[in-house]
Amino acid sequence: MKDDISMSLNPLVKFLKKPQKEFTKADIIRYMEDNEVSMVNFRYVAGDGKLKSLNFVVNSRDYLEQILSCGERVDGSNIFPATIHAGSSDLYVIPRFSTAFIDPFCERPTVSFLCSYFDKDGKPLETSPEYVLRQAHESFTRVTNMKFQAMGELEYYVIGDREDLFPTPDQRGYHEASPFAKFEQFRTECMYYIAQTGGLIKYGHSEVGNFTLGDKIYEQNEIEFLVTDVEDAADQLVIAKWIIRSLAYEYGLDVTFAPKITAGKAGSGLHIHTRIVDKHGVNKMVDKGKLNSIAKSAIAGYMTCASSLTAFGNTNPTSYFRLVPHQEAPTTVCWGDRNRSVLVRVPLGWTTKNDMVAAVNPLERPLNKDHSVKQTVEFRCPDGSADLYLLLAGLVVAARHGFEMEGALKLAEKTYVDVNIHQEENKGKLKSLEQLPASCWESAEALAAHRAIFEKYGVFSPEMIDDIIKGLKSFNDKNIRKEIEKNPDKMLEIVNTFFHCG
Repeated sequence: MKDDISMSLNPLVKFLKKPQKEFTKADIIRYMEDNEVSMVNFRYVAGDGKLKSLNFVVNSRDYLEQILSCGERVDGSNIFPATIHAGSSDLYVIPRFSTAFIDPFCERPTVSFLCSYFDKDGKPLETSPEYVLRQAHESFTRVTNMKFQAMGELEYYVIGDREDLFPTPDQRGYHEASPFAKFEQFRTECMYYIAQTGGLIKYGHSEVGNFTLGDKIYEQNEIEFLVTDVEDAADQLVIAKWIIRSLAYEYGLDVTFAPKITAGKAGSGLHIHTRIVDKHGVNKMVDKGKLNSIAKSAIAGYMTCASSLTAFGNTNPTSYFRLVPHQEAPTTVCWGDRNRSVLVRVPLGWTTKNDMVAAVNPLERPLNKDHSVKQTVEFRCPDGSADLYLLLAGLVVAARHGFEMEGALKLAEKTYVDVNIHQEENKGKLKSLEQLPASCWESAEALAAHRAIFEKYGVFSPEMIDDIIKGLKSFNDKNIRKEIEKNPDKMLEIVNTFFHCG
């Protein structure tokens, strides 16, 4: 714990000498007084998935106490226009002290918080995505006596002025370095800012996608996080997207998390790695280097709910320009080891007993340490259009359902593939497996069919499910793939509409 604090990049952690999870109101006040900080920002996620902001100038200790003790009022009908009406729209936004960070973009020192929503009676807003995720995790723990952890792989394109020196071949940008990768410095600065806010970053790199169009270069990047409690994973991804966009604005660059921005080029996903642990943080998904019944039960839940999970993770028509057959993005509901064409992938998990570091560093002794705690299970169809809290809540519910359903292990066995599902010899198996939706309309239909799973234990309210179904069907995209085949310009029109989604 001491090392975690000393190496943290969050200035509040270093000053208070405690992890963010332990921050109190008194801690925040002490930090602000001792460091002469006189501004506060409340930030909260709206129905469009983006962070909103409320700014305060602190003119006295009493006023700071009031801000931190009472929160503030906001107009819920503008924040959640689909679910809250103007006649009764007042909501409270209440800061969560464990999310406090120094705003990296404010000219004057400013403490920012993520906030939770409460209704007129001082109760958590049931339709707030952040609260839905909390409810999902609590119900998972009640059923399984375990905790759910997650992390995201955040893919995005950076768009800037064309540079002809040191070109990279089209769609060959994977892990390319400067000077062939043009935006490495931008990416690493984003990573530093994210870490300053408390984000737990694993690494960053350039991705496959890169191309030039006119006087612009499009370069795909990825920032991947470390596995943490599922609520924290959602918070970190939300802040990260805001930082990447804000820093791009300062650099004079454009950034998009859109699933697909042009035909024939790599799309951007938001792969979610999941892990199930006990109360001590011990990975319960692996026995002797192999996935066990706990992991396979969760996977069976993902397989069962796969089509309806797209309602939270693939939320506009451009999602289904990416989820097409014979690409790296999945379309078939199946899972496998290290296979990037499946919906759920089991990546390499350091389950070997060989000490590879000692093998290449003769001065190091073999540690014989168990690294299987790193093993995760990766859900690969979501993209940057996702509502991050609802997507993760959906995955938690699906995993919980895997423990409650009959025949979970048989379903896991039936949907396992050990080779590329699209190879010729697997045509028979392919026909026996369910396919993911091909449009928002189909996604809505799948959610309607599975709604009882998500509504169980009051995690998703019926009103929220109704609104999500209504929103997805409003795109009227049931035949979207055929329509863009006949009219390619329609794809460009839709891409432009959702270029800055999520």
